[in-house]
Amino acid sequence: MALPNVLQSLLTHNTLWRWVLAAVIFVAVYAGLDLAKRIGQRRLAAQAEATHSAGMRLAADLLGRRSNRLVFAVLALYAASLALEVPGSLAQALRGAAVVALFLQGALLGNGLIQHGVSRAFATQGQLDPEAASVVSLVALAARLVLWTLVLLVVLRNVGIDITALVAGLGVAGIAVALAVQNVLGDLFAALSIILDKPFVVGDFIVVGDYLGTVERIGLKTIRIRSLWGEQLVFSNADLLNSRIRNYKRMEQRRIAFTVAVSYETPYEKLAAIPAMLREIVESQQSVRFDRAHFARYADHGLVFEIVYYVLSPDYTLYMDIQQRINLEIHRRFQAEGIRFALPVRTVYLAGERAAS
Repeated sequence: MALPNVLQSLLTHNTLWRWVLAAVIFVAVYAGLDLAKRIGQRRLAAQAEATHSAGMRLAADLLGRRSNRLVFAVLALYAASLALEVPGSLAQALRGAAVVALFLQGALLGNGLIQHGVSRAFATQGQLDPEAASVVSLVALAARLVLWTLVLLVVLRNVGIDITALVAGLGVAGIAVALAVQNVLGDLFAALSIILDKPFVVGDFIVVGDYLGTVERIGLKTIRIRSLWGEQLVFSNADLLNSRIRNYKRMEQRRIAFTVAVSYETPYEKLAAIPAMLREIVESQQSVRFDRAHFARYADHGLVFEIVYYVLSPDYTLYMDIQQRINLEIHRRFQAEGIRFALPVRTVYLAGERAAS
């Protein structure tokens, strides 16, 4: 129906009182929605302040910033049209506009939730490095793209466009793209998991199988590690995440176990005194916690004592300094007590030659 005919039909079939009633309904619905928004925002903000609830604070923020007055106007216009005799085509258009407005409002709220998730990721994870920020932003962009694509499909459907073929085409295209870039997507989601879960961060010293080094960069597809020998090791994110990773940067203390062997000629009294001597030597060091010292076993080359202690720091250099002082003190005390260290000695017996007949 042409626009002049629609206007003529509206004017012909509706009395003045119906137009007045429609105007009152429009103003009442619009003002009611706006008032409900203001009251709801104030109450949610007050409750969030009283209970320190992050969810209430988020709801108040979304209601205040993401509620669109244009949506209120479209809904009020549709409500007002119910008081009038409206031609079928116009009534259908107004109903479709109301549905589109509702979905648009939902999209605005969803976009606000995505923005809140990005802000929270930055806030809870601290100052993200550029690679981490890129991954978070990329995921947020993908979420927004999916959200607005769904809204666009709803809008097209409500304006009378058949979207069945379009949805089927998008599905086939999506499957083809997913198959083509499945490795890239796997690495991308692995990067997101690494950034959010943080099994390691840039600067951590990690061991992956036979490889070890310091993490230099966490990228969208690969992770770069600088090995102890100087070369750069490159791992795909998915492969690294599926591996057993030992993160030495997260170590809080080191457990040290070492052995000392003394000669079989050592007298019993001195053997019995060695564990207490070893304990005294270890406990005299700073930043250590003694665990045990025992006469562990008889070996081919001597009598073996096992000592276990903890260094209360992950610093490898500190551990080596402490171990060096312990070794020197053991050598000094053994020398003073006349205790000989065991040496790998073998006794070989040679049969004498037969006397010449």
